[in-house]
Formats: sequence, structure tokens, C-alpha cells
Amino acid sequence: MNKKRNEKPTVGGQALIEGIYMRGPYKGCIAVRKPDNSIYIETESLTQVKGKKIPVLRGIIAMIESLKTGYSCIMKSADISMESESQEGKFELFLKRIFGEGAAKVIEVFSGVLGILLSVFLFIALPTYLSSGIDRLIPLGVFRTLIEGVIKIFIFIGYLFLATRNKDIRRVFEYHGAEHKSVSCYEAGEMLTVENVKKHSRFHPRCGTSYIFLVLIVSILVFSFVPIEDALLRTGLKLVSVPLVMGLSYEILRFTGKNNGILSKIIASPGLWVQRLTTFEPDEYQIEVAIAALCQVIPDEGQICGNA
Repeated sequence: MNKKRNEKPTVGGQALIEGIYMRGPYKGCIAVRKPDNSIYIETESLTQVKGKKIPVLRGIIAMIESLKTGYSCIMKSADISMESESQEGKFELFLKRIFGEGAAKVIEVFSGVLGILLSVFLFIALPTYLSSGIDRLIPLGVFRTLIEGVIKIFIFIGYLFLATRNKDIRRVFEYHGAEHKSVSCYEAGEMLTVENVKKHSRFHPRCGTSYIFLVLIVSILVFSFVPIEDALLRTGLKLVSVPLVMGLSYEILRFTGKNNGILSKIIASPGLWVQRLTTFEPDEYQIEVAIAALCQVIPDEGQICGNA
């Protein structure tokens, strides 16, 4: 039997460059550590989108919102955390001469499109064509989808491992740990102080890393029923089916995030293991930023927020 977790308004977040974005039921907040060591805070009111209560569809909507908000927040955090440094290279100056003040938007859109294309190549096209090559050498039959899934998982784990070798990305992952620990402290009903937050785990079942891993697993299950052999057609069908896979994965993540039963723990365990690559123990300064963001978005902040 699955036991319900402590019922509190759902709060989630995302690690940024020297900061964290927290999202509560009514407000979102960016908190970023500035070069002078102060914490920049910016809040926004959140509007409810139709379809948020419809299973599967709400997962698609949530993912689109997350990608849009997350990317803009990362760009903003980079500007805030490095405001004393000159960030303009020759390419940025060239774009500024052509597009004027709109150059930043051009760079943002270009980076976003490039990121999406890279994801499609790494996790859809490449595994499909690699499995096709293997299938020509060794007929895989019904195991083809499984092999594609294994290739995706290896690419995903390898990508994350290489990312942790970069000190700047590792620091973002430390903020990721601070986000998880502070949310867990809140969900446990404890005062949000640095000492209390420190005691909690940096792993959380309702995490974006776990979600992405679920997407990989669900895609294996969904495409195990697709008999198409042609690599190009399989790639196209996978692209069309991405929203469905995202929506189903979101529902599974909600289930594991709200329940403490054995089934939930089994489903959540692979994602929690992968979080060892995307979260690291934060320092006190990073925890302070997490608390500052979280206290802006939770409804009961007057009762639970202590001094950071």
C-alpha cells in the first residue's frame, strides 16, 4: 500500500548560475548571489493555465512552461551573477551592431534552438541509427527498442558524468542540492534555517533529473509496440510522440512524489541514483540563496521561515 507524503502545497525549483528559481502555487522567485555577496531577489505572480488538471496534458504544459521559464531564468542569473564582468565577445558585438538591443534575444533564441536540436540528435536520432546499424549486423527483433533505450541511458549518464568534470557546472549542481535540501526541509514542516536544511538529503523524488530518466524508460515501453523498421520513420514517429511520453512520465513522477509506498520507491530509485551526478552538497551561502527563494513562494512563509 502506498502512504501519502506530508500534504503541503507543491513547491519545485531549478538551479541557476549562482542562484535558484523556486516555483510555488501562486508565485515564482529568482534568487541569485551577486558579486558583492548580496542576494538578488525577483518574484513573479503565476497565472493558472487551462488544462493543468487534466492528466497527461498537464505534464505536457508543465514541461513547456519549465523549459521556457528555466531558460530565461538561467540567462538572467548569468547577467546578475556576472554583472561586474564584461561578457561581450566579438560575436556578441557583431550581433549588437546588426540587431541593436534585440541582440540578446537573438542569442537566447539561437541557444535555445541549438539546445533542442542537440537533444533530438543525442536522444532520438543517434540511438535510432545506432540500433539500426547493430540490427544489420545482429538481427535484434523484438529487442531493438530495448537496445535503443540502453543506448539512450548510456548517452544520458555519460553526458552527465562529463558535465560534472566542469567546475562551473558542478557549482550549478551544488545549487541543485541546496534546492532539494531546502524543499525537503519545508515538506518536513521544519523551520527554514541553514542548520535545519543541512540535515536533509540532496536527493528528491520529484526532481527534473528523475523526470528525464523516467522519460527514457517510458519511451522504451511506448516504442516497444512500434513495429516500424526504417530508421528515418522511427525517428519521425518518436519526435511526434514526445509530448505523449512527457505527459505519461509526468504522471508517474507525480505518483512517486506523493506516495511513500514500496512501488513508489522502486519506480523512484533509478532517478534518485542518477541524481548523484546532478546534485552535490551545497555550502552555507548556497543554502541561504535557496531559503531566500523558497520563502518568497510558500504560502505559510510567516510560520516556517527563519533567518537564513
